Amino acid sequence: MYESSDLRKGLKIEMDGEPYVVTQFNFVKPGKGQALYKCKLKNMLTGVQFEKTFRSGDKFNEADLMEKEMEYLYYDGEKYCFMDTSTYEQEFLNEDQVGDAKNFLKENTVCNILFFGEKAIGINLPFFIHLKITQADPWAKGDTATGSTKPATLETGHVLQVPPFVEEGQVIRIDTRTGEYVERVKE
Repeated sequence: MYESSDLRKGLKIEMDGEPYVVTQFNFVKPGKGQALYKCKLKNMLTGVQFEKTFRSGDKFNEADLMEKEMEYLYYDGEKYCFMDTSTYEQEFLNEDQVGDAKNFLKENTVCNILFFGEKAIGINLPFFIHLKITQADPWAKGDTATGSTKPATLETGHVLQVPPFVEEGQVIRIDTRTGEYVERVKE
């Protein structure tokens, strides 16, 4: 059981039988009266966002969420298929549930699928993932301005900015939390 003083960004709570995540949080203490906790909540099932104000002393339940390690198999044009490697059961997530993680998903990637009760509702990728660059413009000699980058296309089709010395065919490490290049990897 959570109280309003436990609220913070990223906290997952349950209200009216559905899971919500706090996306923004602001504590307000007026001159007199109770403290207020202004939050922006996102419904983890529907994706709907709204603002709600809680008073100090308000209580709510912890969301009944569970993570299960699963392997990404394929995308059929509408849904992403994941398989539990111990039971071989398959779960399907739609594009909204996968979100930006689709930019870094390649077949056989092991990730954590988030469940609310028995229903798969989201995905958590490993913090770092290795992907191959399939297209990048060559480095032109003299392009050494500090902080310069160039676009590169990954094997998943996603385009991101990389340093000019990174070449086509190389494998790079990407931080999935920020979606940014970290370093080249020798495989």
